[in-house]
This record gives sequence, structure tokens and C-alpha cells, in this order.
Amino acid sequence: MPRVGNRQVSPPLEMLMGDDPRRKLTTRVVHAGHSVDPVTGALVPPIHLSTTFARDPGGELIGPYLYARAQNPNRQALEVALADLEGGAAALCFASGVATLSATLQALEPGSRVLYGAHLYHGSRALMERIFALRADLTFEAVDLRDLSQLDAALARRTRLVVAESPTNPMLHVIDLDAVIARAHAAGALVLVDNTWPTPLLQRPLERGADLVLHSTTKYIAGHCDVTGGALIARDPERPLWHRIADVQATAGAVPSPFDCWLTLRGLSTLAVRLRAQVDNAERLAAWLADHPRVDQVHYPGLPTHPEHAIAARQMARPGAMLSFQVRGGVSVAAGVLGGLRLIGRATSLGGVHSLAEHRYRVEGPDTQTPQNLIRLSVGIEHHDDLIADLAQALDGA
Repeated sequence: MPRVGNRQVSPPLEMLMGDDPRRKLTTRVVHAGHSVDPVTGALVPPIHLSTTFARDPGGELIGPYLYARAQNPNRQALEVALADLEGGAAALCFASGVATLSATLQALEPGSRVLYGAHLYHGSRALMERIFALRADLTFEAVDLRDLSQLDAALARRTRLVVAESPTNPMLHVIDLDAVIARAHAAGALVLVDNTWPTPLLQRPLERGADLVLHSTTKYIAGHCDVTGGALIARDPERPLWHRIADVQATAGAVPSPFDCWLTLRGLSTLAVRLRAQVDNAERLAAWLADHPRVDQVHYPGLPTHPEHAIAARQMARPGAMLSFQVRGGVSVAAGVLGGLRLIGRATSLGGVHSLAEHRYRVEGPDTQTPQNLIRLSVGIEHHDDLIADLAQALDGA
């Protein structure tokens, strides 16, 4: 029976379509979380906008739902789907990816120490360094998780949680998840892996021993840049930390709306076909950029020249649809390339069907670690020849 937070709940029918683990993952991604509506026979799930749910004359709830902040049928369907696809035992959905990490940090015991990847997504680092670091009962330390000796030394100082991301945003560093997880567990720490970029189709952190997997569902899961959300999936929902995170979700209320969940589940259905086209394009663009005379360096784990190419080949099914590249010149040249794009959009965010480029140095602010001449590229599903042509004219004209 599916678990939502700490509770077992009954889906509308005997079994939600797609949750048979014997089926291929690309089949389950189409059907997970869907069920035939028992009243109308609708194949598309209805949107349940009600904020409250009725009781019978005896005061008992008619169904498994009490109040929309605590749970909603659309959120339940999305949580069941994401837990299934990540190979987890339970999932919790939130209003954004950062809200998901925030709920996790709120749930830590006083005195907890958190290690996080030094090249972690800027928004996640900012949350820990600028917001949660103000709490006297939590301590944080950035560690280059590629350097296992540095990790070992940091873990020796009684760490509770390690927060990792691979590949990293925006430098595409690849972390050896097997090594990080093994060392963290040996030191008594839990491991949370941000799997937003690879998605469960390309990387399986829970199967490698990670305790928690985080997604900004805004990105590849929803896939159309039209809904914001986040999710956390657990390998073992009996841990006390998971119970506290579920309590934060239900009590603090940073939850997605029913329509947000409905949109995300609809987007999830096409993840496999979208991602296949995006990775095909990214591999072609990375190879083309690597040979361009106006490009100094391409950061893409699918290239044999990438420092962690072998690790990526071992722990990822394919190298993903994100890449970044450094143009020959400084901040003004990078800005010129970005300004010259005609097809590729200039916008923050990633993972949608439209290709997007961003000058991360300008976006991240004065505390950025990102090189001034770096452009991050989220590769969409357009024809690769058109994307290459747009990059070519932008590079030539900068």
C-alpha cells in the first residue's frame, strides 16, 4: 500500500496504474500516479480543489483526507508516482525545491552538523549560508566532495547530514556517489542527493544507498517551465528524521497546490521522451562546442575529456541534458554571446522543452564561484541543427 508522509493511504482504485515494479521505467513514468476515476471513468485525474473534506454523521472522515494542507488527492498521486520512480518507500511534495531542502533542515535535531558540496546549486548554498546558519543550533561546512580525503576529515567532526549534488550546477562536476555514501554512512551520517538534473531515469541514488533524494520538480519532472514544486523521496520512511520532515510539511504548510500537483503529474508522463531528445541534443551540442575556436572549455560529463567522465559513465545511464561552456574572453564577451542568441531563450531555470541559456555569473551575485565567462545551457527538444546554428551566429557575432 502506498505511503504518504508517515501514513499508509489507499489509492482511489486497488492499484495506481504504473506502480508494478516489473514494468520498464519508461512505461511506469507514463502511468505512475494515474488511476481511472471510479465515479466518471475518466482516464485523466480530476483536480480536487477542495480545502476541506467531509465527515459522516458519527464524526468520522468519509475518506483518508482531512484538510488540504495536510494532504490532497492530487498531491498523494504525485507523491506515490515519485516514490515509485525513484525506487523509494515514501515521498513528500513541497512548493519548491528550496522549500524541500528547507523542510529537511528544519527537521534536523538541535546540534546537528551538515556537510554540503562546495559546488552545490547556488540557491541551496544560499539557504544554508544566509538563512539556516543564523540558527545557533545548526552548523554547516562546505566540502569539495570530489576530494575524499577532505570529506573524511570533515566527517570526523560528528556530521548528521551530507548534502550532495551530481552533476553540480553549473560546473557539471561529477561526485562519486558510491564513495561519498559509503564514507558518510561509516561515520553515522545520512546522505541527501539532489537528483534534479539527472532525474530517476538517468541516475538512481537510492539504489546506491542514499537515504534521501531531492528534486526541484519545477525542472525536468514537470518539464514545461509552467509550475514550481519540489519533492523529497526516502529509502527508509521509518527513520525519525523522515517523520519530522513529514510533520514540517503538514504543519508549516509549504505545499504545492492541487493544480500544481496535477500539472507536474501531467508533465511527468512525457519525461522519458523529452529527456531522450534533450540528451541527444546535448551530446551533439557539447561535441560541437568543444571544437569551436571561440570556446575555451566545455563542461559536460559525456565528453571523454571531462575529468569525471569515467565516474559519470558508471553511475549515470546517460550524461544528461545540461552543459556549460566558457567563451574565450571575459564577462563582456559572454554577455555578448548571450545577447546574440535568437532561438535559444535567455532565462533562468532549466529542464523545459525550450532551450535556455544563462550567464550564471550575473545571476548568482557577488558571492558566486562561477567563472565570469561561463554560459549555462539547458538543452531543449528543438532540432539540434537549429540550436547549433543559433550558437554559431551568436559566437561569431560576439
